Amino acid sequence: MTLKINSSAPTFTSPSTSKKNYSLKDSLGKYVVLYFYPKDNTPGCTIETNDFNKLHSTFKKLGCEVYGISKDNLESHDKFRKKYMIKFDLLADEELKLLKKYKVWGKKKFMGREFMGTIRSTYLIDKKGKILKFWKNVKVKDHAKEVLETLKTIIK
Repeated sequence: MTLKINSSAPTFTSPSTSKKNYSLKDSLGKYVVLYFYPKDNTPGCTIETNDFNKLHSTFKKLGCEVYGISKDNLESHDKFRKKYMIKFDLLADEELKLLKKYKVWGKKKFMGREFMGTIRSTYLIDKKGKILKFWKNVKVKDHAKEVLETLKTIIK
């Protein structure tokens, strides 16, 4: 299945830091930001998560939920959330099901080595569960702000 603008976002149910499973269907009627990041407590991921956290109340006012997703387990997510007082839930994808469904698991290069890993990506999903926009190979700086500006433009 190819993921493109206006196609349905793949549905899923995933363990969440809210202590109950989160299902994309739970968010019908709201906008949703799903941002996929490689690892809790690493420099880029921490900046990205803190940026979404700073803008969280603005996303909420616009009727948009934000979820961070990585292959870390819930224990790691809980520590990460506590440490940075993150106001939204993080989803655990230890079996890489979501990462593969959303096509963000792939070959990466780092210091001359090739390996499989999470390609930093973000999906903006509309109230009916359709993909409005997505970003691949995200550069962390100002990314959360860009996603927010895109949402504001769409809502107008």
